[in-house]
Amino acid sequence: MDGLTLVFDLDGTLIDTAPDLGHAANHVLTGEGLPPVPLDTMRTWIGLGARTMLKRGLAFHGIKRTSAEVDTLLGRFLEYYTANIAVESRPYPQLTETLDRAKAAGARLAVCTNKREEPSRLLLSALGLADRFSAIAGADTFPVRKPDPGHLTGAIELAGGEPRRSIFVGDSEIDILTARAAGVPVIGVSFGYSEVPIQEFEPDVVIDHYAEFEAALEGLLAGR
Repeated sequence: MDGLTLVFDLDGTLIDTAPDLGHAANHVLTGEGLPPVPLDTMRTWIGLGARTMLKRGLAFHGIKRTSAEVDTLLGRFLEYYTANIAVESRPYPQLTETLDRAKAAGARLAVCTNKREEPSRLLLSALGLADRFSAIAGADTFPVRKPDPGHLTGAIELAGGEPRRSIFVGDSEIDILTARAAGVPVIGVSFGYSEVPIQEFEPDVVIDHYAEFEAALEGLLAGR
């Protein structure tokens, strides 16, 4: 893996953040006098961003708000979420060991997420993972964000790598589209927050658990 850059999406790929994001959304909704939305219902909303989570939460109750009103709700969401960012969020099983083996083998690690950079760093730091990454590129790190390929290539460059020696790992259609546009091979994870099976977006390979990651990576590298 020497000279290889491995770039990971964050929510639904590195970390199961659904519980804390769901609680933050329900904190806002209940503050508006609405019943909470079941967390299982909200899981597939996560990859669409906090604003869309809130709009869907309102729509779940048949309510629509103006853009300015949603801005206010988003501020409440971010305040609550930042204060409770790692209460129940946890790395996926065997993730930490997988990252450590990759680093020991000479790979650079980076994050490319549509979560804002500050809460991304806060979350990874709270879980003891931030120091493993050479770059953490959030939604506001560059002028562009996924699915613009510049977000991914920018993350690779921040990590000191090159796109031609990189692989992206993600859980959503946006991740697959970003990797394809950047000309970077992509591993899809089936355990994330995609509304449809990740296989439908045709990543180069799909894994169901990080125990399968190294074999999938070896297969991709052998084919290049």
